[in-house]
Amino acid sequence: MRRTPLALCGGFTATLVLAVTGCSSSSDSSSSSGSSGSSGGTPRLKVSGGYMPKPVSDMAAGFLTVVNSGRSGDRLTSITSDISDDITIHKTENQTMRKVDSFDIPANGELDLDRGGNHIMFANLKKRPAQGQEVGIELHFEKADPIKVELPVKETNYNPATH
Repeated sequence: MRRTPLALCGGFTATLVLAVTGCSSSSDSSSSSGSSGSSGGTPRLKVSGGYMPKPVSDMAAGFLTVVNSGRSGDRLTSITSDISDDITIHKTENQTMRKVDSFDIPANGELDLDRGGNHIMFANLKKRPAQGQEVGIELHFEKADPIKVELPVKETNYNPATH
């Protein structure tokens, strides 16, 4: 896979730095997927803490936490939304981000997509949402049913650790 240093991303660098820096914590919004009975060998997924900083260009980032209380791991494989046809998931290491095909969600563990780290990237936005609006997304997994989530649009420099 090709690595793209943030410094080489031109005008996008400032936007991404604003969108991806900081820390994440959970918020009140949540959705879940999985079996309704005992956790058995299936993943039991719940999403919380989702948000999108207000975009300042035709790109945006999204952040959330997926908690798996099941006895089986799963993988986040893609995200879909009406806001963009170009949504990818990115891993960030050593100030370098790269597109990945999936993220593991371990059994009895969690996947954190947070500022300064792994995240959802929305490119070529069809519309730029305003602060206070919500952006509907659908998370797709290897095993579990898709989960629909509403991401509240926060101020551009929103940092949940300070709110």
